[in-house]
Amino acid sequence: MSARPRVVVSEFIAPEGLARLGSAVDLVADATLVTDRDRLLVAVADADGLIVRDRTQVDVELLDAAPRLRTVGRLGVGTDNLDLEAMQARGVQVHLATGANAISVAEHVIGALLFLSRPSFTASERVIAGEWPRTELIGRELAGRRLGLLGFGATARAVAQRAAALGMEILASDPMVTDPGPGVTLLGSDDLFAASDALSVHAPLLPSTRGLVGTAALGRMPEGALLVDTSRGGVVDHDAVVAALRSGRLAGAALDVHAVEPVDAAAGARYSGVPGLLLTPHLAGVTHESNVRISRVIADAVIAELTSA
Repeated sequence: MSARPRVVVSEFIAPEGLARLGSAVDLVADATLVTDRDRLLVAVADADGLIVRDRTQVDVELLDAAPRLRTVGRLGVGTDNLDLEAMQARGVQVHLATGANAISVAEHVIGALLFLSRPSFTASERVIAGEWPRTELIGRELAGRRLGLLGFGATARAVAQRAAALGMEILASDPMVTDPGPGVTLLGSDDLFAASDALSVHAPLLPSTRGLVGTAALGRMPEGALLVDTSRGGVVDHDAVVAALRSGRLAGAALDVHAVEPVDAAAGARYSGVPGLLLTPHLAGVTHESNVRISRVIADAVIAELTSA
């Protein structure tokens, strides 16, 4: 048996993280393992560490297949793909990349709000075709509008800082926060929905938050409001969002996370032709810079866990 601990990486990771891991552990890095469960279960049979993103399900089946597993590194911050109770019972340590992608998510949220507020950003093909639809595509400013943040952790605070610089009024709702700091008004969730010209969702997926942003919540929002969801699939009811966009209750929605990922063609059909909709494949927190930060943080944490005395 190798003197060095063995680590399996089942999803994509930056080369900088691989280099760190390769210098300290026996490494199996195969991003296709996430889509081949049988091969994954074989690969973890003698693994001391496992590094995943959000699609690898670290559940009882996998833990039973990996009796030597001591630590799991999550290239991100969500834990809904991790059976934390089962891991704790087996003494498996979890490491999250807390805060490492906050800038990337915050910039995505601001970019989405700007995109949804300015329909002129979609005019390229019409201009190329000789059209000049100036009066049709007049947008709105973000300055002076109220941005509601559902959840007020590190990422939402990064959004708040950038939105405030654009002149937006910042509102927040989070049951774990009692003092949001200067310039932020703390509200209950129902009051937040009712007051928000734009809503950015940053809540974890829990039994209490599943479907939280649904028909009732969207119905409380001002007509013509905007919605951005970079949280976890399942917090926002996408069928309710589609209905709100079709009716005009929402002027725009940017959805980066989905209840089932990847979205297949059959599931994607419900979004076809929906006005004011921007769909992205769970990439809000993934930029070249954040990927390097996240990969380094998790590689170092896993190495430290497995090589400490």
